[in-house]
Amino acid sequence: MDFGNMLGDSFSYAKDAVWGKWGRWILLVISTIIFPLIMGYMVRIYSGVKPAPEAENWVGMFIDGLKLWIIGLIYAIPVFIIMTIFIIPAAMVADGDPMLAIGSIGIGLIVTLIVAIIISLIAAIGMIRFAQKDSMGQAFAFGAILEHIGKIGWGSYIIALIVLWIVGIVFGFIVGILVVIPVLGWLITLFLYPVWIIFTARYMTLIYESAPAPA
Repeated sequence: MDFGNMLGDSFSYAKDAVWGKWGRWILLVISTIIFPLIMGYMVRIYSGVKPAPEAENWVGMFIDGLKLWIIGLIYAIPVFIIMTIFIIPAAMVADGDPMLAIGSIGIGLIVTLIVAIIISLIAAIGMIRFAQKDSMGQAFAFGAILEHIGKIGWGSYIIALIVLWIVGIVFGFIVGILVVIPVLGWLITLFLYPVWIIFTARYMTLIYESAPAPA
C-alpha cells in the first residue's frame, strides 16, 4: 500500500472538489452544518466517484446521510452497552466504595476502548461497502467485511489509519491556531472542514479499493 500516493491522491481530490468551484464549496459548507447532507456527500465519495461529485440532489444526499448515520449508530450500540455494564453502575456506588468504583470504571474504560477500536475498524469498511453496494444490509455483512479487510491486510489497514490519524492531528493543530483569530479564523475554519471531510472520505475509499480484485 503506497501511503504517500494515497495521501497525494486524496489531497488532489479534495482540492479539485472545491478550488475554483466556489458555489460547490459554499454548498458543502452549508452541508457540514446540516450534517446528514455532508454525510450523504461522503456516501457519494465512498461509492468511488471520481472526480468529486457535484453537491446536488439534496433530498437523495439527505437520505443517504441519514442511512450512514443510522449505520454508525447501530455499530455504536455495543460500545454503549459496555459503558452501561461497567461504568454507570460503578459511578452509582462510588460513595460506598470509591476504590472499587475507580477500578471498575478503569476496567470499563479499557474494555470500552478496545471494543470501540475493533468496531471502528469493521464499521469503516462496512460504511464504504454500503455506499459501493447501495445496500444498508451490506454494511453489516461481517463475513464479507472481514474477508475484504483480510485482502487489504490487517497490518496495512491499521497503518493506513494511523497515517490518517497523524494527518488529522496536524489538521486539528492548524484549526486550533485559526480559531483564535477573531471572526476571520472561524470563517476560514468553516471552509476547511468540508475539505477535510472530502480528503478523509477519499482516503478511506482508496484503502477499501486497495484490496486485490477477485481473479
